[in-house]
Amino acid sequence: MVALEQLRNWCNGTWLPGEKDGNVSSFVIDSRKIRQPEHALFIALTSDRRDGHQFISDAWGKGIRMFLVAQDVSASDFPGSSFIRVTDTLEALQQIVICYRRQFDIPVIGITGSNGKTIVKEWLGQLLAGKYRLLCSPRSYNSQIGVPLSVWQLRPEHQLAVFEAGISRPGEMDRLEKIIQPDIGIVTNIGEAHSEGFTDVMQKIREKLLLFRNARQLIYCSDNPDLHNGVQLLLQEVKTGMQPHILIPFTWSRMQDADLRITAVVQQQQYTLIEGVCQGETNFIRIPFSDAASIENAVHCWCVMLLLRIPHDEIIAAMEHLHPVAMRLELRHGINGCTIINDTYNSDLTSLNIALDYLQHQRQHKKHTVVLSDMLQTGRSDEDLYREVADALMRRGVQRFIGVGEALYAHRAFFLVHTEIDCSFFRSTQELLQQIHLLQFEQEAILLKGARLFGFEKISAILEEEIHQTVLSVNLSAVTHNLNVFRKHTAAGVKIMAMVKAFSYGSGSYEIAGILQYAGVDYLGVAYTDEGVELRKAGVTLPIMVMSPDAGSFDRMIAWKLEPEIFNFRSLEAFTRVASSLQVKQFPVHIKIDTGMHRLGFLPEEVDTLIAQLQQNDHVRVASIFSHLAASEDKTLDIFTNQQADVFRQMSDRLIVALGYTPLRHLCNSAAIMRHPGLHFDMVRLGLGLYGIDSSGLLREELQEAGTLYTSIAQIKNIPAGDTIGYNRRGAAVTDMRIAVICIGYADGYPRALGNGNGHVLVHGKKAAIAGVVCMDMCMVDVTDIPEAQEGDEVIVFGPELPPGQLAQWAGTIPYEIMTGISQRVKRVYVSEV
Repeated sequence: MVALEQLRNWCNGTWLPGEKDGNVSSFVIDSRKIRQPEHALFIALTSDRRDGHQFISDAWGKGIRMFLVAQDVSASDFPGSSFIRVTDTLEALQQIVICYRRQFDIPVIGITGSNGKTIVKEWLGQLLAGKYRLLCSPRSYNSQIGVPLSVWQLRPEHQLAVFEAGISRPGEMDRLEKIIQPDIGIVTNIGEAHSEGFTDVMQKIREKLLLFRNARQLIYCSDNPDLHNGVQLLLQEVKTGMQPHILIPFTWSRMQDADLRITAVVQQQQYTLIEGVCQGETNFIRIPFSDAASIENAVHCWCVMLLLRIPHDEIIAAMEHLHPVAMRLELRHGINGCTIINDTYNSDLTSLNIALDYLQHQRQHKKHTVVLSDMLQTGRSDEDLYREVADALMRRGVQRFIGVGEALYAHRAFFLVHTEIDCSFFRSTQELLQQIHLLQFEQEAILLKGARLFGFEKISAILEEEIHQTVLSVNLSAVTHNLNVFRKHTAAGVKIMAMVKAFSYGSGSYEIAGILQYAGVDYLGVAYTDEGVELRKAGVTLPIMVMSPDAGSFDRMIAWKLEPEIFNFRSLEAFTRVASSLQVKQFPVHIKIDTGMHRLGFLPEEVDTLIAQLQQNDHVRVASIFSHLAASEDKTLDIFTNQQADVFRQMSDRLIVALGYTPLRHLCNSAAIMRHPGLHFDMVRLGLGLYGIDSSGLLREELQEAGTLYTSIAQIKNIPAGDTIGYNRRGAAVTDMRIAVICIGYADGYPRALGNGNGHVLVHGKKAAIAGVVCMDMCMVDVTDIPEAQEGDEVIVFGPELPPGQLAQWAGTIPYEIMTGISQRVKRVYVSEV
């Protein structure tokens, strides 16, 4: 707890009229995520997309009484509140944490690099948790905002801290270095990731190395010549600097002499043995991974443990038990209509609160259950920790809690006092598994939050619905990122309608709609009434336009507050009859006009009659007027697009004048948002662009692929030359071949046109061409040149490395068809970096 006056001094802020006291234990930057308002400071951050000052009222309504602002605020509007005024709230947050960090004299490890930062941080957490009261930054909190929020978690009881830092442009690391103040540094890897903001690789390296200008020791792989040269330049600058300071590099290498010289890397069934020489002594570690990235990350961790002088027998034992790091929280469909939120990424209080916030957003279920193991790596007394956990569950409205572990069992009294929560406790995961049949799970959201050693994957396997070995993984964080990319390219005040029709282009239903609602879109668009009803049942409250309404469902639309598209006089008359019978007045409808595509919509010659009917109709109110562009992505047809826009203006202008009020107007789809910024009007409709598919050709560097379709190898066979493969003997083995049978076919939505070598999948990152025709449930791929391929291995069908647009090109179709064609029997898994 820090006095608010102390924070004001640290950031050189001034008091605004009102209260001038308080004690701060936490920072809040999102008014949707307020946990303990009585000791929280709301920081009104501003960005290109959002101004935190707009949410002061919301935060105050939820109990916040301390605010850090960069604008004058009327204290009389917020009784009992204290306001600190600064020039820039982000700089003030950073300056506060810089001063806070100086209060601690404990070893701090700072990690940067292009790839592997989070893995190394999490593995260090696994390796060192038993020896230190340890703090690791939560998730990928490595940004200008994430780093100060991480360092603010430091407490006097901590003995060691590990923080990661990422930058995307010059100048950012200077501030992060002051916040983290690392003693030991690690540069994990320098690659192409996040290079857009730098002139060349050397500039990126030099900027990243600024994190270690005041460190004592720096771990890096000297096999990278650019990185090695960058470190040498940093060492020279440190030596010639004004302040007495020594930075000692600790290098490792496979190719040359180094502090840790890697002499052998040997595959041993399920393990990889890594042998190395340090200070003339040969030792080894054994890790349960075989990929190159994991080997590199493990060696970085090995170097840290050597510097910390941990006995080598302890290093060996710890390395053998490294667990994979789930980089993202996963949301899966469960048994009996449940939703499973699998988050075994971290076991600290911060990550638990993040997961609980995510659980709260699952409004498709009224009942929320939390299954939690003993929490490790906290550095806090069990009494304080579990009392706070119990309070957190109560504040989030969790209805059921299942605690697993000796510590939770011993402190169950903290939970049982909250009689509104149904609590059960088990001393171990095995004990829970033996009695899980006695617990009823039905129509609820279940958060699994367990430290790795508790093996919660066994619980997940029981609760998860088994559908298919083929999985479409949808990255909800990428969807949010893509939304914000398009927001950046729309003018201020232009609303966004997110199209979630056709099962959100194959990606899901309420899972996508829920994240879009949370991200603040203005409207949702669905194709049919049933789609809208399902979203309403799942707790979606946004306005929803139904684009293909069936006259027989108008009564359900009114009951569920779904707004129909009206595209001809028959639909207008039918809706009016239903609204009249239900005595409904001024119900919002959306008028579709035909400007040249000639699908649905009122024609120009019908406008006068339409006006006359609308003026006499008090059962409807026009919420929007819209049309559809036929070729917004095609520059050769821009003349026609502009003609459509002219017709749209003329028709909508006439309607607005006659109505006497101003409905929203919208014309642009995803491609038009970028290619025709002058046609944004009042709202734009964002569809496939949300999922990272750029039909405009202008956003390829900015969008992120949101979907990854993957399957597995069911069987591997050696085929002699002259044999044939698949139906009708279409696949021929010209030479001896090795083929893999994979669990996807045209019934899953994989196009038959990709057979006979027209398309390929990725196995271990390598191309494996389709051999023979695509079958209903299976297809065969050529893995002759992929000797490491084994039965059970993962196969990427499409994803960031093999975009859906490439499959569409091979199949002679469009990305829309590839995405929407994915069968409902394909399991959907949703991941989020929350």
